[in-house]
Amino acid sequence: MRLLAALPMPALHAIGGAFAFLAFRVFPYRPKVVRENLARAFPALDEAGLRALTRDYYRGYGDVMVEIVKSAAIDPDELTRRMRLTNLEALRAPLEAGTPVVLAAAHQCNWEWILLALSLQLGHPVDCAYKPLTDAWADREMRALRSRFGARMVAADDMMRDLVARRRQPRVIALVADQEPVASDRRHWTRFLNRDTAFFMGPEVIGRRLRHPVFFVAIRRTGRGFYEVRFEPLWLPGDESQPGITERFAQRVERQIHEAPADWPWSHKRWRLTPPVLEGSASMPENPTP
Repeated sequence: MRLLAALPMPALHAIGGAFAFLAFRVFPYRPKVVRENLARAFPALDEAGLRALTRDYYRGYGDVMVEIVKSAAIDPDELTRRMRLTNLEALRAPLEAGTPVVLAAAHQCNWEWILLALSLQLGHPVDCAYKPLTDAWADREMRALRSRFGARMVAADDMMRDLVARRRQPRVIALVADQEPVASDRRHWTRFLNRDTAFFMGPEVIGRRLRHPVFFVAIRRTGRGFYEVRFEPLWLPGDESQPGITERFAQRVERQIHEAPADWPWSHKRWRLTPPVLEGSASMPENPTP
């Protein structure tokens, strides 16, 4: 991986393109999962449209995979040039007033570079929740990669205890919150991409319990290996309007996907949980009591 990371970005993108070609045409990677997810999310697409979107998804995902490898050796100046954070002042204002900030991101485009660029450019501590990998080597390497520019990695199961202990320390608390909450009892159910979908409630619980502002991390691809990020307020302390934070997040993620559908991970098995109507339990309230 480190030898690959030393290659220039155009060479890595060529490798990513080759893998994408193999995954799309030669040795299809999860073709049934990708097709079902896309067909359910975009029922108006005909066969040609579905195939074109599938091809674009594999191309983009191949690029992201090699870009993540590049993270191990990317120069700070190159990262800053490739991952543009447009309004860091939106985060710096509460941080400089002594208030921690919660960031809720999705698996859109290159989500790993967001953490690295934020750690490099913000000028304040960044804590990131992560799920430890089962393979010890892979877990160690990913933690080293993600913390390369100073981010502090906190296992998801330890995050709330850590937050309470350090609640008065101004910092960013970063969460990728569109994953399926298989191991969590706190779930918010909503319609998302034409399906009943459970969402992880971490940003909502943390924001409301600790009274930290919550921002959505909006990202778009501006070129091959180039991205632009904007931080949009989802919830500020004192806001009791509806819908709640998790529902707002789900709606914003869906809009971001519709703006650039090839940049979301369609090969992931996202919909494995049973909706509450069938499992005989109620969904979590919109605004949970801490």
